Amino acid sequence: MASWTSSEFLYVEIKPPGIHFLERFKRSGKLSFKQYQAMVFVLTFIAYIAFHATRKPNSIVKGTLSKPSTGHFKATDQGGWAPFDGPDGTALLGQIDLAFLSVYAVGMFVAGHLGDRLDLRTFLTIGMIGTGVFTALFGVAFWANIHSFYYFLAIQTLAGWFQSIGWPCVVAVLGNWFDKKRRGVIMGVWSAHTSIGNIIGSLIATGLLKFGWGWSFVGPALLITFLGVVVYMFLPVNPPAVDAERNGTEVDSTMILGDTITESFLSSRMSTGFDRRAVGFLAAWKIPGVAPFAFCLFFTKLVSYTFLYWLPFYVSQTEIGGEHLSQETSGNLSTLFDVGGVVGGILAGYFSDQLDGRAITAGGFIYLTIPALFLYRTYGHVSMTINIILMFTAGVFVNGPYALITTAVAADLGTHKSLKGNARALATVTAIIDGTGSVGAAIGPVLTGYIAAISWDAVFYMLMTAALISGLLLTQLIITEVKTLLYGSSEVDEVAASSEPRPPIDVLI
Repeated sequence: MASWTSSEFLYVEIKPPGIHFLERFKRSGKLSFKQYQAMVFVLTFIAYIAFHATRKPNSIVKGTLSKPSTGHFKATDQGGWAPFDGPDGTALLGQIDLAFLSVYAVGMFVAGHLGDRLDLRTFLTIGMIGTGVFTALFGVAFWANIHSFYYFLAIQTLAGWFQSIGWPCVVAVLGNWFDKKRRGVIMGVWSAHTSIGNIIGSLIATGLLKFGWGWSFVGPALLITFLGVVVYMFLPVNPPAVDAERNGTEVDSTMILGDTITESFLSSRMSTGFDRRAVGFLAAWKIPGVAPFAFCLFFTKLVSYTFLYWLPFYVSQTEIGGEHLSQETSGNLSTLFDVGGVVGGILAGYFSDQLDGRAITAGGFIYLTIPALFLYRTYGHVSMTINIILMFTAGVFVNGPYALITTAVAADLGTHKSLKGNARALATVTAIIDGTGSVGAAIGPVLTGYIAAISWDAVFYMLMTAALISGLLLTQLIITEVKTLLYGSSEVDEVAASSEPRPPIDVLI
């Protein structure tokens, strides 16, 4: 247990009760460092699977809620649900998505700020259980016969706040335990939680939909609530919290991300202890690479979340092989986009490690997104086989850079050399990058709600334009990484140092 008395900290880290239980089965009375790493990897992985699983019911039930109503609102009625069954139904659903994602985006900045100052295990647990409660309350409207638009709006607004707690916490905890060696691959595999969560959420929501759309929300809500308790019982936030000792034989590697990171992150922290100071919000923005990647993610996440919230509805509204698919079939088919996202995240992480360039990899995937989207819209209706292939391909290129930027890139920048080993920036930097991206995520689905009523072609042109802008925002970082690959890091650093001096970032709040 680590007891801290510094006025810059608001909590005392305590070893999770589940760790005490597991230690009873060890002869040494202590878990190894690698066992802790495995536990952190698995717990943060399943935690964020649960977060994403609770976001999918909204997209799965869109078609059911917006169907023309029979005029009778019984618990078994699947023919539409007021107020979403009218001509402005899709626009109202888009407004609810906007409310959720807007609060999620703003909450991300607040949660990141708090996450660097509070106990991450407790904070994450609050986010998971709160998400479960408000996801379930959305579904309760089915049995309570609630048709007030403002009820659904309020529930989604509060759900967005609790959802925003998750991401800064899980990335910060993972970054506390893993150094930069093969971080791209590790986090590429780990980032599969986003797509796997979408798949599981889709399957649960679709499977329960036949019993009434309310169950599509309650199922994922129960899952995340249960896992929230598991996280509280077992998640070790960082090595000092559980008195974990690292094997000193491990060697760290360096990588390029705008600047060359020349010192081992985890090694320095394990040898000197965690820097207890929290980095200020404005200071975190000044870390080289944070701003371009944050604004890049704005447009990347706009594309990704438009698919997250509207793909099942789009599939159900589009003839594939001359036939319209049912809501259940459309929901199941849409999971192939997320399967592609799993592959894309792993490939992006692997290539970024091999090339030693996060920006090059992210930019390449983003530019390939444009033809992938064009082909899916143009030829996806020809046959089921072609739709599956093109949907999977789009998932690879849309979610690949999204996964890379929100995981490996955020963790790298949160441990940038300008922080001088400060461990208290991970949640803040993660929140800045993903919070900025979440603003785009809020805008994309609501625009789609209005534009889709006019033309789905216009929706896809919007998405392709967003992808192009996203890639262009990484231009300077890509040029820097290419120069580094061609001429070596020392020459590039000398030029950068002479042209743009960067003082150490040491601003505290």
